[in-house]
Amino acid sequence: MSGPEPLAGRAADNLRYIRQAMERSATFTSIPGAGGAVMGVVALAAAYVAANQPSPERWLATWLAAAAIAAAVGFIAMARKARRIGVTLTGGSARRFALGMAAPFVAGAAITYELWTVGHYTVMAPAWLLLYGTGVLTGGIFSVPVVRAIGVCFMALGVAAIVTPPAWGNAWLALGFGGLQVVFGIYIARYHGG
Repeated sequence: MSGPEPLAGRAADNLRYIRQAMERSATFTSIPGAGGAVMGVVALAAAYVAANQPSPERWLATWLAAAAIAAAVGFIAMARKARRIGVTLTGGSARRFALGMAAPFVAGAAITYELWTVGHYTVMAPAWLLLYGTGVLTGGIFSVPVVRAIGVCFMALGVAAIVTPPAWGNAWLALGFGGLQVVFGIYIARYHGG
């Protein structure tokens, strides 16, 4: 028969349980407002450049390059904000945020590849807006409410891009990835710590 468990062991277990419960309930607050605004500026530049491309392939290459630049800006800004507010990007809420965004982003990449192989470029704008919005909305479940609002707005633009002429696709992308990112980025920077 063993003796009672030492108090220090129970205290450590209780603290571990409390910390895990707090991580599960915490919101992911490292969404970079200023970085989001910069991402929007990248998209506005991409929309201008893409609109002046001589072929659909070059239009696609322009947007894919802009997406890579914006993703790098977003990740760097997120890492800086996380470091500044004293959280890690490997914590539970950050992992849940990333997981919520991952599936729609992977689906977007796969759909883009398939649309490229069959030459259906006009369907890309609505698909990108809808899937990005879905990713932000699902990832935003673990973040501040304004992030979910961003996702809903992107999805609304995706639906608008479906019901309007395909030639408007580049304008919808500029409005979403450019305008929404800038406006919401400034809002997040002002009201949610950068």
